[in-house]
Amino acid sequence: MTSAMTQDELKTLVGRAALDYVQAGSIVGVGTGSTVDKFIDALGEALKADPARVAGAVSSSVRSTQRLEALGIKVLPSESVTALGVYIDGADEIDHQGNMIKGGGAALTREKIVADLAEKFVCIADESKLVQTLGKFPLPVEVIPMAAAQVIRAFAKLGGTGKVREGVTTDNGNVIVDVTGLSISAPAQFESEINQLPGVVTVGVFARNKASVCLLGTSQGVKTLSF
Repeated sequence: MTSAMTQDELKTLVGRAALDYVQAGSIVGVGTGSTVDKFIDALGEALKADPARVAGAVSSSVRSTQRLEALGIKVLPSESVTALGVYIDGADEIDHQGNMIKGGGAALTREKIVADLAEKFVCIADESKLVQTLGKFPLPVEVIPMAAAQVIRAFAKLGGTGKVREGVTTDNGNVIVDVTGLSISAPAQFESEINQLPGVVTVGVFARNKASVCLLGTSQGVKTLSF
């Protein structure tokens, strides 16, 4: 491996590495995003070599569902599944305890639902996503539209600047408020408090459903962090 590897190549590397965490013949939880796309592609290749490699997938977004189905992977509704062995997803930020910020792709609510079904969350990311403290990446919050201004005012009291993401409607028909200017030193407490704000569907802090493992793409290869 050399330091000349591109971010796209690092994503491919961790996407393939995540296959090792998928038990043969199981149903796998699949997240959303450019890194997850690499995992889905790797899963499709594995399925060609072994049609029994996976029994199916539970997807967190329309985008991932379409990609999975195009590769011949059966997608099951989450309500038909009682448990998943593993959920594979990326992160916009991850700290050294496995807490994450997610939702850059606006699928955070469905991602939390699928993550909650899984015994293990495997985060796949390139090394630029590893941080000491969450908050530099704009925090996505899914909000019922009529509450957006109210939620933005609530974040202003916490020192954050919120803005509705233009041109984006979630798969659930809501808006995303992106919040900048935060430093989230106690992610679990913060997640709980923000989820109590009226009109918030969910906040993009994943502390309750934090990562069990992070496969980090580095110039030296895949580094495995366990939490």
